[in-house]
Amino acid sequence: MNAPWLNHVQPWREWREAMNGPRMHHGWILAGKQGLGKREFAEQAARMLVAEDGIEQPTGTHPDIFKLTHLPKDDKEEKKRDEGKPYETKRNISAAQIRGMQQRLITRPTLGSRRVIIVDPADDMEASASNALLKSLEEPPQGTYFLLVAHRPSRLLPTIRSRCRVMRFPLMKQAEIARLMIELAPQTDAKARELAVMSCGGSLGAAVTFIEQGLAPIAAVMQALITQGDPTFQLRGQLAKEIGPRAKRERMQSVLDLARSTLADQLGKVGDANRANVIEGHSAMVELAAQAPTFNFDPGLLVVEIGTLLARAAPASERANV
Repeated sequence: MNAPWLNHVQPWREWREAMNGPRMHHGWILAGKQGLGKREFAEQAARMLVAEDGIEQPTGTHPDIFKLTHLPKDDKEEKKRDEGKPYETKRNISAAQIRGMQQRLITRPTLGSRRVIIVDPADDMEASASNALLKSLEEPPQGTYFLLVAHRPSRLLPTIRSRCRVMRFPLMKQAEIARLMIELAPQTDAKARELAVMSCGGSLGAAVTFIEQGLAPIAAVMQALITQGDPTFQLRGQLAKEIGPRAKRERMQSVLDLARSTLADQLGKVGDANRANVIEGHSAMVELAAQAPTFNFDPGLLVVEIGTLLARAAPASERANV
């Protein structure tokens, strides 16, 4: 997404100060909610780090910047990727990917004296992949730096966190996102843009995804669930209909993020009598969102669980059959 990341002022200040300091730390965790531009920051920061006076830098793929991310799900999805089409990815970054990267670390950087490894998102590494990466972080080759993009830093191994410097990315203000959404989605209905801004929880990327995936009807049902409850299960049925019977994993993750933001937003609107219900629902939704990428949930049951957690947080939840 080509967007002006207004929340990057402090991260860039911190990064430049580190580069101008006596010793640049070899490991960084770029931490913050998904959709805050951490990937874009990592790519630009990596190019800044490997650039050296007198050495011409390529504008396209850089031989000294190695990116590890989700691979295509299978050969069919790999073909789609190669054709420039949307494709499904694997759930995790594997140990084989980390070991393949480590083989490249045996040789010297191609152009200059430095290279950068970007892992995005690092919190989606398999356990064996995390352990393999830890070895490189413990004994990094000279001139090698690691940028770990993390939406949920707590999922990283404590030993990885202890060997990296954490850079936190702040949320954006609603007014900023609202203004940018007019530029990024000018053809979108104003009401849908308003819902996107209200539901994104300070994440510009989440607001754009909201529009791209047409989440406005889902957001409306979620608002009804969290304010009215669902004693007849009618709203949960409507939620399943809006999400669709064969929703892809990326869409389900967006739905989970939307449900989590809906609950977080509700905290500022409820009185003390219902605050505990909302807090409990939010905690459970956070746990469910963390499990969903790695657990094989039945899609239909997952939707019901999302709807149930929202309904339980409603003021009328004591009357709901949930």
